[in-house]
Amino acid sequence: MEMEKLYRMHSDRVYSYIYLLVRHRECAEDLTQETFYKAYKGLEAFNKQASTATWLLKIARNVTYDYFRRKRVIKFFSFDKGHDLETNALSPESRYEQKEQLARMFATLSKLKKDYQEVLLLRKIQECSIQETAFILGWTEAKVKMKMTRALEALKKEFHKEGGHPNGTIKRI
Repeated sequence: MEMEKLYRMHSDRVYSYIYLLVRHRECAEDLTQETFYKAYKGLEAFNKQASTATWLLKIARNVTYDYFRRKRVIKFFSFDKGHDLETNALSPESRYEQKEQLARMFATLSKLKKDYQEVLLLRKIQECSIQETAFILGWTEAKVKMKMTRALEALKKEFHKEGGHPNGTIKRI
């Protein structure tokens, strides 16, 4: 498959995944470009062990982790109050409440262990399958299932403790 077509098909998904990790547009754009550069260099070695999208997300994860190591960034998902979350609510009151709940939920997510954050990001936000998540993280499918169950419980517990409403917002992520 030609690289330009790969980029057109998958760049938005790769960018959104990286953006949720780094929380900075320009950095996410640069890391997305780096991801596709590395994919281009490794295209001949790609053995179709996973789908192309899964392979690209794994490269994106590795590129992002390399960036974090270079910058010594440990914290993931540092959502601040100025973050513009998109909402689908109709009334301004509902939109404000939904935005506040989502901001609170993402702030709560940032307090979880790194592996919980990763599995939630891939399974619930990127909508990867258990098999794809296992491939990207280098885990077994059983470990993905176990971590996902524990991550959801930890997120619900922490979210409730922080004053959120555990039903509703968390189910949607």
